[in-house]
Amino acid sequence: MLQALHRTWPSIIDFTTRLTEELGHPAQVNAYITPPSSQGFSAHYDVHDVFVLQLTGRKHWKVHAPVHPAPLRGQPWGEHAGAVATRARDDAPIIDKVLEPGDVMYLPRGWLHSATALGEISAHLTVGIHVVTRFALVEAIAALVASDERLRVSLPLGIDVADPAALGPHIGAVREDLIAALTAVAPEDIARHVRGQVWTGNRPEPLAPIAAATFVSNLAAGDTVRRRGGLRFRVRDNGDGNVVLELPDRRLSLPSSTSIALTALLDGSTWTVGEIPGLSVDDQAVLVRRLLREGVLMATTP
Repeated sequence: MLQALHRTWPSIIDFTTRLTEELGHPAQVNAYITPPSSQGFSAHYDVHDVFVLQLTGRKHWKVHAPVHPAPLRGQPWGEHAGAVATRARDDAPIIDKVLEPGDVMYLPRGWLHSATALGEISAHLTVGIHVVTRFALVEAIAALVASDERLRVSLPLGIDVADPAALGPHIGAVREDLIAALTAVAPEDIARHVRGQVWTGNRPEPLAPIAAATFVSNLAAGDTVRRRGGLRFRVRDNGDGNVVLELPDRRLSLPSSTSIALTALLDGSTWTVGEIPGLSVDDQAVLVRRLLREGVLMATTP
């Protein structure tokens, strides 16, 4: 097993960067090489969605229905090992298929699977998609209600927390305060919390700091730039004469006059300084320099 190829193998880095942009979920890529006529892992499930990309050799896959549908990341298959083994042994598989080079199979989280190489060395990539679940919203809300002082009050000293009767009155009070706190949590705060988790799930395209600094110093009309691959962002009007560019780790405040140019620069196209809409050539250069220094844009290779 070769882990984390999405961080070490250039072509897979590029592939994963584009995939995460399209899917909106973090992703990882591992490679599995199986000797001839050998089985990899026994029947199990993953806690993330999976795409299997067969690279070389042939592999016989058996897929069974879940015993624990839609597992969360903290609910690994080992917690249901007995049920997994029983289903794989006693039930007919939903999929019983040999994958050839170039074949792709999608496995939603929770679906049981096992695979055996046939006659020769087999290699496949597993693309794990860490989908955002409704429970992520629960976790975000739970984190945000900590701002409510009523929910931070200490329980009495000496309380026996193992005694349900002793906890009962406090549980009732906490439920009431929790319901009140939940209704006060703003959707924009929930979104900010969730995206903070998702946007940092994959690294954006790596930068070359020295080359970038040199490019910024010599920037002139005719130079070309593009948005940094894999960078997650959101643009919103702040309502105070500024537009805000929200990034995974910070927010940039820019004059509203840059809005048209900023939208263009972030659309994924290659732009030439001097041809960016909405600003004079000098102002285009100022905006591009700022976004280059912030790691939002990159110089295009000649």
